[in-house]
Amino acid sequence: MIISNKYELLNQIGEGGFGKIYKGRNIRTGENVAIKIEEISNGTKLLKNETMIYRYLSSGEGIPEVKWFGVDDKYNYMVLTLLGDSLSDLKMKQPTKSFSFEETIRIASQMLQRLEYIHSMGLIHRDVKPDNFLMDKHQKLYIIDFGLCKKYTKNGAHTENKQISKIIGTPTFASVNVHNLNQPSRRDDLESMLYVLLELYLGNLEWKDCENHDEIKEKKQRLLNNLCLPEQFKQFLIYVRQLKYYEKPDYKYLNELLFIEKPT
Repeated sequence: MIISNKYELLNQIGEGGFGKIYKGRNIRTGENVAIKIEEISNGTKLLKNETMIYRYLSSGEGIPEVKWFGVDDKYNYMVLTLLGDSLSDLKMKQPTKSFSFEETIRIASQMLQRLEYIHSMGLIHRDVKPDNFLMDKHQKLYIIDFGLCKKYTKNGAHTENKQISKIIGTPTFASVNVHNLNQPSRRDDLESMLYVLLELYLGNLEWKDCENHDEIKEKKQRLLNNLCLPEQFKQFLIYVRQLKYYEKPDYKYLNELLFIEKPT
């Protein structure tokens, strides 16, 4: 299948709630690309909004380039730079199915930079999880999937903390505040980031296979009692959980916290 007389669909490489992702190729240059497809019939227009967000964030490091957006009778299409494996895929390729502490911290520093940049642009991601971070061949981390991304400011002021009707994002990585049906803000992206780091380092989260959201929340609330939790991660979690809804996180402090020497 050829799109716009330029891009050829090759094989499916991913799927989300609102569309599918394919590996593709620019038939004029031979460049491999990622092509995200959304059915027009679902009426969401998420892909058009996501394209606008990618372009708005395009000057930031670790943001994939949108090469083209278009439509036909049935689908919306977004063509992006094709990157490497997700953190989920890379974890599973490790002999221990987890990353070393040092590797996890290197990833954490880049992850924090990406979120700080997104937040500085007035947006929150709202679906921070291992599948939404990709690594290129130079070990540079990219953040993807802005389908749930939203502005947290309006006319220069922070949005109000309103109750939501259901969990936004992926329950495994959602913050305790989001479990309590509070509107997500910057603090919640960072709490989700901590859960991602724990999964990379420990290999799995103890609530990973839980389907009951209350049980997941309870396990998260007891996390600080976990003796396997590195001190850096414990202090990181304590800090982000005490942040107020409107409060700007101290990203410099959090980055310094990550690099405190690990006790032997």
